Amino acid sequence: MPNSTTGLEVRLRTRPTGLPVPDDFELVEAPVPDPAPGQVLVRNLFMSLDPAMAWLAAGEPGLPLPRYELGEVPYGDAVGEVTASADPSLAEGDLVVHRLGWREYALAPAGALRRVDRAAYPSPSLYLGFGLVAYVGLMEIARLRPGDTVFVSSAAGATGGMAGQIARLKGAARVVGSAGTPGKVAHLTGRLGFDAAFDRHDGRVVDRLREAAPDGIDVYFDNVGGEQLRAAVEVMKPHGRIAVCGALNRQCGGRPDSGLEDLLPVLAKRLTLRGFTLSEHLGRAAEFGEQFRGWLRDGAIHYDETVIDGLANAPQALADLLRGTFTGKTVVRLGS
Repeated sequence: MPNSTTGLEVRLRTRPTGLPVPDDFELVEAPVPDPAPGQVLVRNLFMSLDPAMAWLAAGEPGLPLPRYELGEVPYGDAVGEVTASADPSLAEGDLVVHRLGWREYALAPAGALRRVDRAAYPSPSLYLGFGLVAYVGLMEIARLRPGDTVFVSSAAGATGGMAGQIARLKGAARVVGSAGTPGKVAHLTGRLGFDAAFDRHDGRVVDRLREAAPDGIDVYFDNVGGEQLRAAVEVMKPHGRIAVCGALNRQCGGRPDSGLEDLLPVLAKRLTLRGFTLSEHLGRAAEFGEQFRGWLRDGAIHYDETVIDGLANAPQALADLLRGTFTGKTVVRLGS
């Protein structure tokens, strides 16, 4: 008998001009097919919202990921439960992570899904966190060393908050963060344990950074670009290392970022600046996962999460995320 189940999904209706708005998307009800041989049907429990989705929706040229196509369901990280399987590698009830978010039900080849341990975390949504991104950026890209002074931009966000805490746990002598509101600054120096933090709106960033790190910085974990990248280069010590993880200044501004207008300080200080995407470093996932679970168990690290209920609210939540409304990781709860 044919499957009569239907599920909600979000499709990209128009390309955003500037920040995405809910009208750029449409919510539709679509039939849910039965899995063919080699396929698995998943009922999604949580999906991730990420700043890069703004670029993908706008179809920006030069991105390291495929753009979102008009009329199609965007992709994005999600975690869900197998409801039907036509492949022996996965069984009904298995918990899996995958890249088919923005929909209540996902049909995929078994090889596109990764089974995970349901008991590893208090909520399946923690599999969508950006801890691995922060870990790779610090340990592999920036080559963090004990005693380093570390600066993290957009430090109250999902990646930045983890980067600052991991830097501290890995022996950084001083961790400095920037954020967009006084409340977020207090959150960084309070709950997350940063040594210093400043509001990026409170005067020139380079002045605030010099006050927070008077002896200079060794590592900059860059989530923003723009003025904060230029400030970091100016304050950096010789042989400093920069891990370029994001470009929120461009993503949220909708216009080209002037970036580093003068490369002479990079040359004079012999700095290393390297961009990265997680797909090239997934081999460190098990290593990080073991450490992260231990830190959580010991109370050594805090995981901040904002949960939005309902797929219908995902487009507005993405717009709010890009405006800096939320603290920590933002996920959409699709089921329980």
